[in-house]
Amino acid sequence: MSAVTTFDSTKESLLDLLRSIRDGKAQLPDFQRGWVWDDEHIRSLLASISLSYPIGAVMMLQTGNPDVRFKPRLVEGVSLSHLPEPERLILDGQQRLTSLFQSLFLDQAVTTRDSRGNQIKRWYYVDIDKALDYNGDRDESIIALPEDRMIRNFRGEVIADFSTAAKEYEAGLFPFAHIFDYSDWRTGYCEFWDYDRERIKRFDAFEKEIIKRFEQYQVPLILLRKETPKEAVCQVFEKVNTGGVSLTVFELLTATYAADDFSLRDDWAVREKRLKKHAVLRTIQSDDFLQAVALLATRSKRQQSIDNGTPPENAPGISCKRKDILRLSLDDYLAWSEAVTQGFERAARFLYSQKVFSARDLPYRTQVTPLAATLAVLRDKAESAGVSAKLARWYWCGVFGELYGGAIETRFAKDVPEVLDWIDGKGEPSTVLDANFAPMRLLTLRTRNSAAYKGIYALLMRDGCRDFRTGDSIDVQTYFDDRIDIHHIFPQDWCKRNGIDARRCDSIVNKTPLAARTNRMIGNNAPSTYLVRMQRNAGIDEARMDQILESHLIDPLALRLDKFDEFFKAREAALLYRIEQAMGKPIARGVAVPEDIGIDSFEDEELIDA
Repeated sequence: MSAVTTFDSTKESLLDLLRSIRDGKAQLPDFQRGWVWDDEHIRSLLASISLSYPIGAVMMLQTGNPDVRFKPRLVEGVSLSHLPEPERLILDGQQRLTSLFQSLFLDQAVTTRDSRGNQIKRWYYVDIDKALDYNGDRDESIIALPEDRMIRNFRGEVIADFSTAAKEYEAGLFPFAHIFDYSDWRTGYCEFWDYDRERIKRFDAFEKEIIKRFEQYQVPLILLRKETPKEAVCQVFEKVNTGGVSLTVFELLTATYAADDFSLRDDWAVREKRLKKHAVLRTIQSDDFLQAVALLATRSKRQQSIDNGTPPENAPGISCKRKDILRLSLDDYLAWSEAVTQGFERAARFLYSQKVFSARDLPYRTQVTPLAATLAVLRDKAESAGVSAKLARWYWCGVFGELYGGAIETRFAKDVPEVLDWIDGKGEPSTVLDANFAPMRLLTLRTRNSAAYKGIYALLMRDGCRDFRTGDSIDVQTYFDDRIDIHHIFPQDWCKRNGIDARRCDSIVNKTPLAARTNRMIGNNAPSTYLVRMQRNAGIDEARMDQILESHLIDPLALRLDKFDEFFKAREAALLYRIEQAMGKPIARGVAVPEDIGIDSFEDEELIDA
């Protein structure tokens, strides 16, 4: 049985390759980056070919597969009256082929860059005498001249002029632009030197040693057959294109849709503007959006397959992995993009209801994708109390179970159908079942690097905590107007002065949402001091202040007496109970943590979140 392969490995002459570029038979896929090689790279490349040294393989894709269509564009420097359909697309070798095409095939100066990155224009020559010097350095024989072919000193004075053919002949500088069609140049050279026998012999040697090497040069070519699937083409391109910036699925899909004259970039710009009106969605990326589209498109195809008689176990699955996004047809995108946009807008309103107001305080940006896809299906149904409660429970289980910080595409694919089924009366989704919060985790939640840290912050606001100074509950208006943030209850300096372990001082247990002005009033003072001051300034009595403290799950007596340990223990228990309520499931309390526990072993894992 013969091996199955999706590519052919062969060789093609440099001349034929460059001709195919000139004629538009070989083009670039539109997702390729621009040509960026500098003058030094070009001269080195020309020197290598003049010595018949290898310059690496070129990889191309055979066109003609209707499922693998990219908008093509001509190699820079090619000028055609109309854009023909390419026979091949250049996946790897763009920089080399463009450099060679411009320096060998175009009768114009090459636009490139100097060592400092400044744009320059250069003509490329080879010094005949230096090239034939067997003891010389071939790189030194390759000459780059300015656009006017004149060399100037630092004062701008011309010190060498090669601006005419006669001056080229005199200097023995052969233009690379004539290397594949040099008969006229040779005739002029011989006439200039009055057919001097030594000069003719010299050029004969140059023709044999240099020109023929270019004419006979064979470039290794890997040709991907047109049957190669799109995701394989894109993966191959990224693996071989190590010199460039890795392409996102958005860029690759943009190139695909461009073949049908649809600008995904322009469409996303409009939708992104809509989404970023919501502060909580300002970090949502194009790939997040496309994942949600893929979830709904694959869900629809699965349902259609089942409706047509396919057993559920054999129907295509719901997925949003890279290959699924790359398989999205333009029709798929157009069918679901508006629903997904509205789904993200509904997700923003849901997050506001859970008191997550800004992208900075969003526990997981990634969790918004399945939330938006689910809301795109539910639409107005999501506003009913029962559905909203289930969505909230699923959401908080994801946050406190810290389930969206690793490989997440598989969880996304489970979330959408399982949450929808749960809302329709079936069993709990995997995210709810899998979620678990370890009580000792509270001791290690100290920064916004942790989703659960931001989750507790939002949960306290959702469940009605009130500002110490104003007594106001926190909504989207007060959140931004009063610059609500998470602050220490027992100030850091007080903790340091009183020997409180910094890890306990900085734990989420000793922090709560407060207005910026309120935090300034707390300063470095003991709670017993700042509470009295706030009561006096706000004109509220002790009973009202106790109610405010209790809304933060703080034991008022322990705080007023500056008893950190009693405060910490009581609030730790209260926070765990509040997390249990949000997750709708009990937490295994286990054995109490001793005062001297090695907390370092539970440091924040720098989880991937917003």
